[in-house]
Amino acid sequence: MGFCTQAQYKRFLKKVTTYEENFILDGGKTILLKLYFSVSKEEQARRFERRRNDPLRQWKLSEVDLQAQELWDEFTEKKRILLRKTHKKKSPWYVIRSDNKHLARRETMKLILSAVKYRGRSRTLNFKVDPEIVIPGDVEYKLMTKEKKKYGAALK
Repeated sequence: MGFCTQAQYKRFLKKVTTYEENFILDGGKTILLKLYFSVSKEEQARRFERRRNDPLRQWKLSEVDLQAQELWDEFTEKKRILLRKTHKKKSPWYVIRSDNKHLARRETMKLILSAVKYRGRSRTLNFKVDPEIVIPGDVEYKLMTKEKKKYGAALK
């Protein structure tokens, strides 16, 4: 969308994982959780339409949002590339299925609370995330690649 040049984009993808690793190693106590909140094209369209028509939500709708539906396939491919190049063992991505906001938020809280060690944490609470809502980035990448191959084959 013109926020950076192609050269800047490639440089970012090449260097970001080194930056993240250094960021984690510097303090020794830093936890990095990369969260990608993902909604379906249909749900995104429904939310945008609601924002368009609701005076209390109109402030949330931007020009970028309006272009997002038109650029859906390009954004999806960029997401797939991002996951392939930047999901690392020390700095993994977690894709949060977010069509249902309540479930997405609950599962995100469980993910964060399970990743952070803190005093007073109850060992009896279940912080296991729903694997239908929270998907590791490498798993999402494989699913997207499989879908791309299937979709691409259907076009031929």
